[in-house]
Amino acid sequence: MTVRLHPIVGIGIVAATLIGCSSTPRQSDPSAIASRAAQHALDMQGKPYRYGGNTPRGFDCSGLVQYSYARAGVDLPRSTESLWRNSSSIATRHLQPGDLLFFNQEGKRSSHVAIYIGRERFVHAPSTGKQVSVDKLDSSYWSRHLESARRPIF
Repeated sequence: MTVRLHPIVGIGIVAATLIGCSSTPRQSDPSAIASRAAQHALDMQGKPYRYGGNTPRGFDCSGLVQYSYARAGVDLPRSTESLWRNSSSIATRHLQPGDLLFFNQEGKRSSHVAIYIGRERFVHAPSTGKQVSVDKLDSSYWSRHLESARRPIF
């Protein structure tokens, strides 16, 4: 028995195959997601620091990270310590946009977190009275207080 396909059905099969083979990057690519999160954080520059804040009305450091990744489609934990636990250590020479930087301030381990944006710069919500801003990783203050560079696990 011979099965004959209608020409339109055949064209549909070919089209579906070609669409499935397109070279468009997958939306779930971790580095693309991390880059989008870094861009969302950059878009929040100038927003006020607010302890416990995780909206554009005000951010603390971990709130900015959580918000930025959520806008990129990934749910990350809320606290700095939880972010540290849910990430893997990387060498600073391997930093990519969206990676997390943890700082030791006031003698407290992982007391501050920021999002790396490339070219030795990061975006963060610094402290009360300040705004979300970009700083340089190689500045004397931040280089002295850098505890670890980590990549979020998602």
